[in-house]
Amino acid sequence: MPSLISSSRTPLAGTVKVPGDKSVSHRSIMLSALAVGRSEITGLLEGEDVLATADAMRAMGARVERLGNGHWVVDGVGIGGLMTPDDVIEMGNSGTSTRLLIGLIGTHDISVTMTGDASLRSRPMGRVMDPLTAMGASFSARDGKFLPLTVTGSDSPLATDYTTPMASAQVKSAVLLAGLNTPGITTVRERVATRDHTERMLKAMGADIETTEEDGLYVVRLAGQPELAPVNFEVPGDVSSSAFLLVAASIIPGSDITVQNVGMNPLRTGIVHALMAMGADIDILQERNLGGEPVADLRVRAAGLKAVTDLPVDPSTMIDEFPVLFCAAAVAKGISRFTGLEELRVKESDRLAVMAAGLKANGVELTEFEDGIEIKGAGGKVPGGAQVATHLDHRIAMSFSVLGQMAESAITIDDAAPIQTSFPVFIDLLTGLGAGLRLEG
Repeated sequence: MPSLISSSRTPLAGTVKVPGDKSVSHRSIMLSALAVGRSEITGLLEGEDVLATADAMRAMGARVERLGNGHWVVDGVGIGGLMTPDDVIEMGNSGTSTRLLIGLIGTHDISVTMTGDASLRSRPMGRVMDPLTAMGASFSARDGKFLPLTVTGSDSPLATDYTTPMASAQVKSAVLLAGLNTPGITTVRERVATRDHTERMLKAMGADIETTEEDGLYVVRLAGQPELAPVNFEVPGDVSSSAFLLVAASIIPGSDITVQNVGMNPLRTGIVHALMAMGADIDILQERNLGGEPVADLRVRAAGLKAVTDLPVDPSTMIDEFPVLFCAAAVAKGISRFTGLEELRVKESDRLAVMAAGLKANGVELTEFEDGIEIKGAGGKVPGGAQVATHLDHRIAMSFSVLGQMAESAITIDDAAPIQTSFPVFIDLLTGLGAGLRLEG
């Protein structure tokens, strides 16, 4: 478990591409495995989380082949064609694919046991188990809601009309994936619209799916048991991965970088607008469509960020990006306040608590709330000098890697290994732009 040392070096400069979007990568493999025929995927993120999804679909009967450089082919088994695997499925650290697979399996007449690493085994699965139980699935889970977990799918699933109790694309997608092998119309209602990659892909593959707004809710209706057509997916660059570069270039004086081919799904781009609200200098260039998703190139130049207390975006559009935004707030001028972030407590770690502890250890003044955090910005460099515990969370590791570039003394990240789950080339890419990062041990 090598540690990662982050210390200021030079302004960032250059043009780069980030790996493929993780959310799109997971879904492209899963849905291709349910198509009838061969799909091709290019630009796929080849991090550990996505590789776990590929292994899971292979274990349930699909042919999933990696050709290299993000190019994959998937021969689907058709909806209803999944098989009970021969062994327990190991999901590593991937909460997204675990929750989505629970939905997929829940309406197939198979039984699947899943486990994962220590971090994943600590994350509750009840939020997807509840609607799936109503559709006919049954579960055996540690303490009722934790991995290891066995899903026994229903041989006669029931369509549901479900209103999500929280803003969660994982819950919405799990129910929609369950609806694929369920007769009738499956309906999901959300109070706040969350990322819609599942809906976009299903429509592209020929599913009868519609989205509307009714009585102030975002409503998705899916007709069950379609025959999904194979398609060629081109995965856009991950905006969540881009967030680390956007923040780094914004806070390191003299920086000027361009990040190409970034996915700009309007339900995912909260981090761009949040940084702009703090005074970031970001130009959105070459807007276009790629594989059904909007993309653009982002040019970012250093700017003196100012504190923000009322973000102009809904937290659901950037929930994974808040850890690195906290680092931007630590460097900004003034006191920033972020609320409505209860969801951060049930991620790979309790991200509110872990970020608060790491920031405090490195000299940042803050107050942690049950649903958020208030951060007193340094108006420049933070003291630094401490070691940060990642708790096996890739976004914690990468966020403090960024903050270390604006620390008086180096920041040490205790374990660099989690970065491999979502952004395998992170260290090489950032150092190539001029950042001071080095592995130790």
